[in-house]
Amino acid sequence: MTTIAILPENPGSQTTGYRAVAGNRQAVGKTAGEALDALSSQLDQAESSTLVVVQQLRPDRFFTAAQQERLQELMARWRQAGAGQTALPPAEQAELDALVEAEWRGATERAMAMMRGLAP
Repeated sequence: MTTIAILPENPGSQTTGYRAVAGNRQAVGKTAGEALDALSSQLDQAESSTLVVVQQLRPDRFFTAAQQERLQELMARWRQAGAGQTALPPAEQAELDALVEAEWRGATERAMAMMRGLAP
Protein backbone atom coordinates (compact mmCIF):
# COMPACT_ATOMS: atom_id res chain seq x y z
CA MET A 1 0.00 0.00 0.00
CA THR A 2 1.26 3.45 -0.90
CA THR A 3 0.82 6.18 1.70
CA ILE A 4 0.27 9.71 0.47
CA ALA A 5 0.49 12.70 2.78
CA ILE A 6 -0.97 16.03 1.71
CA LEU A 7 0.44 19.06 3.45
CA PRO A 8 -0.31 22.76 3.05
CA GLU A 9 2.55 24.95 1.93
CA ASN A 10 2.79 28.44 3.43
CA PRO A 11 -0.24 27.91 5.70
CA GLY A 12 -2.14 31.09 6.48
CA SER A 13 -0.81 33.00 3.48
CA GLN A 14 -2.93 34.09 0.54
CA THR A 15 -0.96 31.78 -1.74
CA THR A 16 -1.36 28.58 0.26
CA GLY A 17 -0.85 25.58 -1.98
CA TYR A 18 -0.60 21.89 -1.20
CA ARG A 19 2.14 19.29 -1.56
CA ALA A 20 1.36 15.60 -1.92
CA VAL A 21 4.18 13.25 -0.91
CA ALA A 22 4.55 9.49 -1.41
CA GLY A 23 8.01 8.22 -0.61
CA ASN A 24 10.44 10.16 -2.78
CA ARG A 25 7.72 11.39 -5.17
CA GLN A 26 6.12 14.79 -4.72
CA ALA A 27 3.63 17.00 -6.52
CA VAL A 28 2.12 20.39 -5.77
CA GLY A 29 -1.21 21.98 -6.57
CA LYS A 30 -3.43 24.91 -5.70
CA THR A 31 -5.77 22.55 -3.84
CA ALA A 32 -5.24 19.29 -1.97
CA GLY A 33 -7.12 17.47 -4.73
CA GLU A 34 -4.97 19.00 -7.46
CA ALA A 35 -1.80 17.95 -5.63
CA LEU A 36 -3.20 14.44 -5.14
CA ASP A 37 -4.16 14.15 -8.83
CA ALA A 38 -0.71 15.32 -9.91
CA LEU A 39 0.99 12.78 -7.65
CA SER A 40 -1.39 9.97 -8.59
CA SER A 41 -0.41 10.38 -12.23
CA GLN A 42 3.18 9.49 -11.20
CA LEU A 43 2.18 6.19 -9.53
CA ASP A 44 2.23 2.88 -11.38
CA GLN A 45 -0.27 -0.01 -11.16
CA ALA A 46 1.57 -1.69 -8.28
CA GLU A 47 1.05 1.49 -6.23
CA SER A 48 -2.65 1.89 -7.01
CA SER A 49 -3.75 0.85 -3.51
CA THR A 50 -3.20 4.01 -1.48
CA LEU A 51 -3.85 5.56 1.90
CA VAL A 52 -4.18 9.34 1.79
CA VAL A 53 -3.53 11.40 4.93
CA VAL A 54 -4.44 15.08 4.86
CA GLN A 55 -2.66 17.04 7.57
CA GLN A 56 -5.13 19.26 9.41
CA LEU A 57 -2.41 21.34 11.09
CA ARG A 58 -3.99 20.95 14.50
CA PRO A 59 -1.80 19.85 17.36
CA ASP A 60 -2.45 16.40 18.73
CA ARG A 61 -0.67 13.64 20.62
CA PHE A 62 1.30 12.75 17.49
CA PHE A 63 2.70 16.21 16.69
CA THR A 64 2.42 18.97 19.27
CA ALA A 65 1.73 22.69 18.93
CA ALA A 66 5.34 23.46 19.94
CA GLN A 67 6.64 21.13 17.23
CA GLN A 68 4.32 22.70 14.64
CA GLU A 69 5.41 26.21 15.58
CA ARG A 70 9.10 25.36 15.40
CA LEU A 71 8.64 23.54 12.09
CA GLN A 72 6.93 26.61 10.61
CA GLU A 73 9.77 28.85 11.86
CA LEU A 74 12.44 26.61 10.38
CA MET A 75 10.56 26.16 7.10
CA ALA A 76 10.34 29.95 6.73
CA ARG A 77 14.10 30.24 7.34
CA TRP A 78 14.74 27.37 4.90
CA ARG A 79 12.67 29.11 2.19
CA GLN A 80 14.52 32.39 2.80
CA ALA A 81 17.86 30.61 2.60
CA GLY A 82 16.82 28.90 -0.64
CA ALA A 83 15.69 32.20 -2.13
CA GLY A 84 19.10 33.63 -1.32
CA GLN A 85 20.80 30.48 -2.62
CA THR A 86 22.30 29.70 0.77
CA ALA A 87 21.79 26.87 3.22
CA LEU A 88 20.55 26.74 6.77
CA PRO A 89 23.23 26.35 9.41
CA PRO A 90 23.87 22.61 9.97
CA ALA A 91 22.25 22.56 13.43
CA GLU A 92 19.06 24.16 12.11
CA GLN A 93 18.99 21.86 9.09
CA ALA A 94 19.34 18.84 11.39
CA GLU A 95 16.53 20.15 13.61
CA LEU A 96 14.34 20.75 10.53
CA ASP A 97 15.05 17.25 9.23
CA ALA A 98 14.17 15.76 12.63
CA LEU A 99 10.90 17.71 12.78
CA VAL A 100 9.93 16.67 9.26
CA GLU A 101 10.59 13.06 10.23
CA ALA A 102 8.58 13.50 13.45
CA GLU A 103 5.69 15.00 11.48
CA TRP A 104 5.83 12.09 9.03
CA ARG A 105 5.85 9.57 11.89
CA GLY A 106 2.97 11.45 13.49
CA ALA A 107 0.96 11.35 10.27
CA THR A 108 1.63 7.62 9.97
CA GLU A 109 0.64 6.96 13.59
CA ARG A 110 -2.45 9.18 13.20
CA ALA A 111 -3.51 7.23 10.09
CA MET A 112 -2.99 3.93 11.88
CA ALA A 113 -5.09 5.15 14.81
CA MET A 114 -7.85 6.20 12.40
CA MET A 115 -7.74 2.80 10.69
CA ARG A 116 -8.14 1.14 14.09
CA GLY A 117 -11.10 3.41 14.80
CA LEU A 118 -9.36 5.38 17.51
CA ALA A 119 -9.65 9.15 17.73
CA PRO A 120 -6.37 10.90 17.02
